[in-house]
Amino acid sequence: MRKLTYFVATTVDGFIGAPDGDADFMYAYADQEFLGHLIAEYPETIAAAGRAHLGLADAEPKRFDAVIMGRNTYEPGLKAGMTSPYGHFREQYVVSRSLAEAPASDVRLISGDVAAEVRGLKARDGLGIWLCGGADLAAQLADEIDEYIVKTYPVVAGTGMPMSRAGFGVRPLELTGCTAFGGGQVITSYDVKR
Repeated sequence: MRKLTYFVATTVDGFIGAPDGDADFMYAYADQEFLGHLIAEYPETIAAAGRAHLGLADAEPKRFDAVIMGRNTYEPGLKAGMTSPYGHFREQYVVSRSLAEAPASDVRLISGDVAAEVRGLKARDGLGIWLCGGADLAAQLADEIDEYIVKTYPVVAGTGMPMSRAGFGVRPLELTGCTAFGGGQVITSYDVKR
């Protein structure tokens, strides 16, 4: 059975973006060592435009072959003309109640019961499923997430978009990995204890 992994970037105080959702400020805290690790270990999580620039256009996926994102996560790329930001994935899903049709032929829309759709995806053969974002979608899928991989950047935001809007609920985790980098970034991974 495939895993749903919330692979997410966050500040030390747990925000994945500014109050408006913009997360670009975190990129200032990514150095070459950290970026090199992301490219080597998670090449499929780099959007198509970046993959070409980094020489990863033909890089095979290592962990994920499906990606699911909310409309707010999809929107910035769409506004910039990227209708298929992760076209290198076997499956690319956008959760939206407002889009009438998918802007690209390889993007599938989910507008109904997201958790039921994800359970169906998890039952298929393949690599893992990357929950790309954001906070609202993470809340809808809180009980479907199997693993968290959290990229923590060495910055405190004070306020902003949380990792999830699921509200209070204790969900025990088991630490499965922790890698610290010279620039202060840390990647921690956790399995959800069921």
